[in-house]
Amino acid sequence: MPLVNLIVTLVVVGVILWLINNYIPMDGTIKKILNVVVIIIVILWLLSAFGILGDISAVRVG
Repeated sequence: MPLVNLIVTLVVVGVILWLINNYIPMDGTIKKILNVVVIIIVILWLLSAFGILGDISAVRVG
């Protein structure tokens, strides 16, 4: 995956998260949970994109 695609995706995710945090009224706890979940997903996606984590779709839960 080209570096430009990674940067554009990170910027888009960041802007969407910023818009949600600023313009959608929610309790502070829900915003924190949402931020943590999005950050974990982005970190896992980046690790997979750089080949450190491997194939996420092969992980089975349950």
